[in-house]
Amino acid sequence: MLRIILSFFGAIFSWVTTGLAFVALTVGAVFWTYSRDLPSHETLAQYTPKTISRIYSAEGQLIDEFAEERRIFVPIDEVPDLVKQAFISAEDKNFYLHPGYDLRGMVGAVVQAVQSRGASVRGASTITQQVMKNFLLSSDRSVERKVKELILASRLERTLTKDQILELYLNEIFLGQNSFGVVAAAQVYFNKSLPELAPHEAAMLAALPQAPGRLHPVRAKERLTERRNYVLREMWQNGYITEARFQAEAAQPLRSVQNGDFPAWQSQLPARDYFTDEIRRQLSREFGREEFFGGGLTIRATVDPDLQAQAAGALQQALEEYDRGRGIWRGTGEAVPPEALAAEAAWRAALWELRLPRDIPGWHPAVVLETQGGRARIGIEGIAEAAEGHWIPAEDATWARRLDRETGALGPKAQGAGDLVRPGEAVLVRAMTRDSDGSFLRWTLRQVPEVQGGFMAMDVNTGRVLAMQGGFSYQSSVFNRATQAQRQPGSSFKPFVYAAALDNNYTPATIVVDEPIRINTPQGLWEPKNASGRHYGPTPLRTGIEQSRNLMTIRIADDIGMERVAEYAENFGVYDRLAPFLANALGAQETTLFKMVAAYAMFANGGERVEPTLVDRVQDRRGRTVYRHDQRECRTCGAQALPAGQAPVIETNRERVMDAVTAYQLTSMLEGAVLRGSGKGVNLPVPIAGKTGTTNDAKDVWFIGYSSNIVAGCYLGFDQPRSLGANAFGGTLCVPVFNAFMQAAVAEYGGTAFKVPPGGYFAKIDRVTGRRLAADATGPNVISEYFREGTDPQWGAPQVVSGFGSGPVVLPWEAGADSRAGASITTSTGERRVIPKRSDFGTMSSGGLY
Repeated sequence: MLRIILSFFGAIFSWVTTGLAFVALTVGAVFWTYSRDLPSHETLAQYTPKTISRIYSAEGQLIDEFAEERRIFVPIDEVPDLVKQAFISAEDKNFYLHPGYDLRGMVGAVVQAVQSRGASVRGASTITQQVMKNFLLSSDRSVERKVKELILASRLERTLTKDQILELYLNEIFLGQNSFGVVAAAQVYFNKSLPELAPHEAAMLAALPQAPGRLHPVRAKERLTERRNYVLREMWQNGYITEARFQAEAAQPLRSVQNGDFPAWQSQLPARDYFTDEIRRQLSREFGREEFFGGGLTIRATVDPDLQAQAAGALQQALEEYDRGRGIWRGTGEAVPPEALAAEAAWRAALWELRLPRDIPGWHPAVVLETQGGRARIGIEGIAEAAEGHWIPAEDATWARRLDRETGALGPKAQGAGDLVRPGEAVLVRAMTRDSDGSFLRWTLRQVPEVQGGFMAMDVNTGRVLAMQGGFSYQSSVFNRATQAQRQPGSSFKPFVYAAALDNNYTPATIVVDEPIRINTPQGLWEPKNASGRHYGPTPLRTGIEQSRNLMTIRIADDIGMERVAEYAENFGVYDRLAPFLANALGAQETTLFKMVAAYAMFANGGERVEPTLVDRVQDRRGRTVYRHDQRECRTCGAQALPAGQAPVIETNRERVMDAVTAYQLTSMLEGAVLRGSGKGVNLPVPIAGKTGTTNDAKDVWFIGYSSNIVAGCYLGFDQPRSLGANAFGGTLCVPVFNAFMQAAVAEYGGTAFKVPPGGYFAKIDRVTGRRLAADATGPNVISEYFREGTDPQWGAPQVVSGFGSGPVVLPWEAGADSRAGASITTSTGERRVIPKRSDFGTMSSGGLY
């Protein structure tokens, strides 16, 4: 009997042993099968997650962020223990004990599923398994993925430490609201850093991985609160917090940014503008889009926030003044549904959904609620309703006529607000205040101008761009007219022609014939003219640029050759290739404001090349500098202390693109253009040189000017070029913008007289005739001109340039320029002309294409 019993149990043992061996072999075969061709877990040791790239001002203030996945990487040793404990309690309480997978948790999950007949199924994945799923595997629910997950998790545990695995998890996990990782989530939900989180806030973040898309802090507030309190209970039971702390934290209401309990993190950032968007455009090109949006770059911008605000304000004021001067009301073209006007909550919600610019200081989106007796009642975004309502008075509308957007027809001049706006229309408004005390007067209608423009300012010595405004409002149009708009520079290009001449045996006293020109071209007869429509005979070079003489500029270009002019323009970076046509000497070929301002900086700094930059430095996520703009070397910066009054010695290694004497001569003549020419509206306490530009039919107007340390430029024009009107000139539209900006720039950065380089000497001349004067001569026409050493203007028989061949020319003083009746001369073409007495002076010209 005993033998039978032993035999029976022996058989059972054999069957069980065989079965277990078979199961083991089967499981082993399954694991071996799925272990082939698995992705390498070792790559996670070098993993660098996508993180936010941030832009800081020169003062270190955060001004913008760019990211595809909003993640801020944090090393594990900087994560507070409270946050680690919350996520471990919520997701994997045995994290520090298991080998990558938790058998007890897996068995418990199976038992629970069986007992509930599938109604209650909980996950059993460890944090390590979730890391493998998120990084190397898909999210599909299948046995194959689970097996692979187990294999890779066990391998990862042998490669990385537990803290390294937790670091990957806490930085990679998606937590809703486009936030990836715990740092970004803390900012998005609470506008706090990790050390500032309370236990109930850390528990809320740890509750989110279960269903980040569904556990919304507003729409699923109760469900998220329950899950948060579950995490808190687990933290208590795991010994991380006391029972009393658990009770107190679980009693806390669920508060979040989304529920309006905290200010949003975006509110601490200034609105995105043309400057930071241009950085995005340039660095995406240099580093690649993926690296810029996911590389966690720290970018130190060159922008001066105060000057940027000043530039935007000055350009906006000029554009709005021009637009209101046209007297046309276009409005926004947006409207609120009529059914939403009856309830305040409804129209506010509808107004918020409209695409209206909200980055214009002092302007507010609003909706017209009703018109009554010439007035219009409005509801204003962000402004509480008043007992008597907010009104646009009738007198605020009398400046304009309503434009029909469909037909293009203009209505009659408005007599009241109801003639311009209709109920339901979205408008922009601004509060008008009293100048004396700033008290409120009334609300006024505003509109984004149709005319646009650009402005840019930079340091002439370093190339650091201090301010850039690419249009009236970034939110109304992201097209950057400072860097992207190709426009004709007009007469603002002429200094490059004169620079080429000065470097080719011209002097400021060289006489150039100002007479009519007729040129046969394939397109027909070309007859350029001066802006005044007149011509003035032989005239000194200085006067040619001060008064922006088109005829003189063309004769100079013909004399020295357009190929040489093109070489200068290309060397200064104004063009990649300038076509050698004479019309281009007057600025006919298109370029950008960005290039023009950078080129003028080389006039200001004495002829050294500077590359404009919007970025001082770029560091990668580890803090290593990967780009630095200023490559100059400081010889004395390593010293512990410098002698009193001595500045650091910086060795410049920049290329010279222009002779220093030529640069000073040109600057001196451009000072004259500001003092006596079309730029004389400039009114600043420091010396300023500059040049206006106005193209044919005033389609573009320019002014670019500079002090000893800052260059700034402006242009205005319609995006689809058309005339700005008969009274539009660079001196009337752009000079005020420059003047307003430079008032603030000079107050901050100062300015001095332009530095006189060695290699020249001063001599007094008559700026009207170019004749040499005695050293003690005085008078309104006397100017001390700088000449290059070794050059002799041959005062008795000065150099005379006529271009288009040579011929006898009678000089002004030889023709009796003091005669009241004028002087009769022979021009280079052999014609007889009469020069009126000093008819050229006192006549302003904006130059351009004529």
